[in-house]
Amino acid sequence: MPAESVAQFAERARAWLADNMPRIDPDNPPFADRGEEASWQRARELQRRLYDGGFAGICFPREYGGLGLDIEYQKAFDAECRGYEMPLILNTPTFTICCATILDTASEEQKRQHISAALRGDEVLVQLLSEPSGGSDLAGVITRAERRDGKWVVNGAKTWSTGAFAADYGLLLARTNWDVPKHDGLTMFLARIDSPGITLRRITQVNGSTEFCEEFFDNLELSDDDVVGEVDRGWDVASRQLYHERRAVGGGSEFASGTGSENAQDQPPDYVALARAVGRDSDRVRDAAGRALVHRAVRDQLIDHVYRGVLDGSLPASAGSLIRLFHAEAIELEADTALEIAGCGGVVGELLGVGERYLSRQTAALGGGSTEMARNVIGERVLGFPREYAADRGVPFNQVKHSRA
Repeated sequence: MPAESVAQFAERARAWLADNMPRIDPDNPPFADRGEEASWQRARELQRRLYDGGFAGICFPREYGGLGLDIEYQKAFDAECRGYEMPLILNTPTFTICCATILDTASEEQKRQHISAALRGDEVLVQLLSEPSGGSDLAGVITRAERRDGKWVVNGAKTWSTGAFAADYGLLLARTNWDVPKHDGLTMFLARIDSPGITLRRITQVNGSTEFCEEFFDNLELSDDDVVGEVDRGWDVASRQLYHERRAVGGGSEFASGTGSENAQDQPPDYVALARAVGRDSDRVRDAAGRALVHRAVRDQLIDHVYRGVLDGSLPASAGSLIRLFHAEAIELEADTALEIAGCGGVVGELLGVGERYLSRQTAALGGGSTEMARNVIGERVLGFPREYAADRGVPFNQVKHSRA
């Protein structure tokens, strides 16, 4: 039987979407609040519909519950589903980061269990990476996992974990060897969020959102079956995870399902409505809006260029930082431009969300690592510049000065 063409797939998807998914106004889409449990439950329900209909995990391999198709099929589906409600908040971090990392680095059993469960809407996966004292030095992890009586016992803390309160599992990076340099003594685990020994607290941001969490580990017990990759080789897994995160933050992952914004910050401001609301229509305003929109268009083209470059080997995997960096700059420019047009109206009122967008602008410069770190990655690993000096390079971690858990 000949393979289904992209056009045939799109036609079948069009008919199925019309019969099975809720319609929305694509120009005024609903935004799920990632700080609300109901948003995640709704996303699970919609994801299950996609799975039952045969449209979940289009680019994931068939043996793990996906369709095993090329990214062109995913793009065709995205174009068809623009007018329908989709479980977009599951894209990041469940599919584009965690499931993609599991696909690349985990055991066969872990792939079959967790990727298929996520595609059915049965599991939400998150990252447990950043630490309260870690900053951008992810390899400087001090959350420790010690071997006791055939178990791994974890103590420490993580923070800025997106959606952890609504998740089932987290990819947890911990230190298992203190006698080697920091990158060499880490191990990645898959931990159940509701396990005894994990205390989770919500973080309230300046815009009122509570989508981020912090976790405290007090003698959390994990087994060898929970190890992802190899013991003391967790940096290999984390590096792959960071690659997927940097692509996902900029919208460059083939594992994202559906089209549209995961939240209001991802959609460009309506500059025309904003200018009309404040009575400002001039060449300067139009030039500013045009500059911001051009940046977004360039970002979208860059995503495709980098994806294909990494796929054919003409660019290293670390080129994903190009997407990550340009995405942050585009988002910041959009927020600045909106506030410039709105003037005082963007500060004292709730004019088209301008003030809230501006308060949140810096998140684009931090998610997936800071923009400063992205520039270092691009300089050293893409352009081949000399590496920046690091006093702890090659030094056993127990001899490095750092905060203690």
